[in-house]
Amino acid sequence: MAQFVNIDVPEELANKALEALELARDTGKIKKGTNEATKAVERGVSKLVVIAEDVEPAEIVAHLPPLSEEKNAPYIFVKTQKELGAACGLSVSCATVAIVDAGKAAELIQDIAQKIDALK
Repeated sequence: MAQFVNIDVPEELANKALEALELARDTGKIKKGTNEATKAVERGVSKLVVIAEDVEPAEIVAHLPPLSEEKNAPYIFVKTQKELGAACGLSVSCATVAIVDAGKAAELIQDIAQKIDALK
């Protein structure tokens, strides 16, 4: 586990987050990439931030957990950049994604956020 990962996310919850991401991609709006996700969190429009654990170097995404906590934006970790990229509909890997408009995934995201709060 990377040093920036401060929550041990169960695999079932991580898979649920990827499912919510796919649903939001199709029915809402997502911001792909660390820069876009950071901007979404800073502006307070992020519903859920999904961060890959296998990012090298870790400094690329290490600022996101504290920033998300400061802005009260829920965040979750998934194992690999590859599965995060696939959930975004990309053929390449992706380090970070922010869900800006949940679309039909709103209830699922709310459920995930509550479970993440319970893990902290």
